[in-house]
Amino acid sequence: MRWALVKVCLAVTVMVVVAFAVPLGMVIKEMARDRAFSNAERQAAAIGPTLSITTDRDALERAVASTQSGAENRMAVHVPADPAVPGSAAVDIGTQRAADKDLEATRKVIKASISDVSGGSTLLQPTALSSGQIAIVEVFVPEAEVTNGVTTAWVVLAGVGIGLIIGSVAVADRLGVRMVRPAQRLAGAAQDLGEGKLGARVPEEGPTELRSAAVAFNSMADQVVQLLANERELAADLSHRLRTPLTVLRLNAASLGEGPAADQTRAAVEQLEREVDTIIRTAREAKPKTQPAGPGAGCDACEVILERMEFWSALAEDEGREVRLAGVDRPVRIPVARPDLVAVLDALLGNVFRHTPEGTAFSVDVHNGEDAVIVLVSDAGPGISDPRAALARGNSGGRPGSTGLGLDIVRRVAESTGGDVRIGHSVLGGTEVRLWIGLGRPAPARRSHRLRRRGASA
Repeated sequence: MRWALVKVCLAVTVMVVVAFAVPLGMVIKEMARDRAFSNAERQAAAIGPTLSITTDRDALERAVASTQSGAENRMAVHVPADPAVPGSAAVDIGTQRAADKDLEATRKVIKASISDVSGGSTLLQPTALSSGQIAIVEVFVPEAEVTNGVTTAWVVLAGVGIGLIIGSVAVADRLGVRMVRPAQRLAGAAQDLGEGKLGARVPEEGPTELRSAAVAFNSMADQVVQLLANERELAADLSHRLRTPLTVLRLNAASLGEGPAADQTRAAVEQLEREVDTIIRTAREAKPKTQPAGPGAGCDACEVILERMEFWSALAEDEGREVRLAGVDRPVRIPVARPDLVAVLDALLGNVFRHTPEGTAFSVDVHNGEDAVIVLVSDAGPGISDPRAALARGNSGGRPGSTGLGLDIVRRVAESTGGDVRIGHSVLGGTEVRLWIGLGRPAPARRSHRLRRRGASA
């Protein structure tokens, strides 16, 4: 917008300067010419009184010498012979520059004329004599006198025009800055708000339209902050309502006695209570937990996988499922917080138990590459008919007990590291969920990465 305004102002100013300067320059040139020939006419008129009295050569030479043009040898007087006086001859004083035909033509029309000669022009001024003859006073006007002062005037005009153009461009640039800066601040604030900086606001200044836009943006930002605060409170309130049934579950679990099943139930209840507490605290924080993990943050993926597999293996044993675990014999550090990885694994393994028949085998494989860690969760179930739809948030496929959020949680965690999630067919014949976790190091394309299979079947 700024440069567009400058270009428009530049074009308009150049047009105005040209429209006025060119005609004015031509007028100045004509005025200089008129001034030069007016001066020549005055010089020629000064000889008129002498010619009306006498045609004596000496008197005429003195009269010519008394004028400026005569003193500079730029004046000539041509007096024809008097036919009434026998033996009279024509009198020519000074240097003749005009052609004889131009002199005769001026005598016939008895009117001043201008003729071009070498180095300039001559003014031919007819003057009537007492004898009735017509004498011609010739005044030479050099070209330099005709254009005297024209070049200087044109330079001044050009300087004034350039000054006007520069001034108009400077004014347009300042106006453009005044208009563009509020727009840039508005765009920057919108970008900040989109990145989660909820405190972004715009000064309400500038042109009327931009002030109105700033007011609308600030009002929208306030509304967004209020809506997010309401959502956090609502999430906290809903999560808090779970405390009562959780208390009942904990009391009932305490009365189950001893045994692996009782211990697993109590552990599950305790974990559920911790997750609810985490949800309540996170929901009521002023800033959502959307910032990327800093240096050193993350967890050991193999440690977390072993811990969660210990939990799910007991349930798998009860349902007669064969379990295979590979690639977890060495620590594998990933840039994912431990609670997030726990949620991802529980979502993936929970889907296996929820959507495959009892007795269906499954496996978890970990592959450690140079640029990423890949976790494969495979099963021997019926598979997923539409993998793309399964990754859509909230798509449960109409299955009871499913919210459609599990795979979306997995996807968001993977994408937070620069990775992704893909669903395909496993070697077991069912579904394979491929979780790609980026390690934040530059590497070649994903298809050409070199993976190192670690560990053996468990």
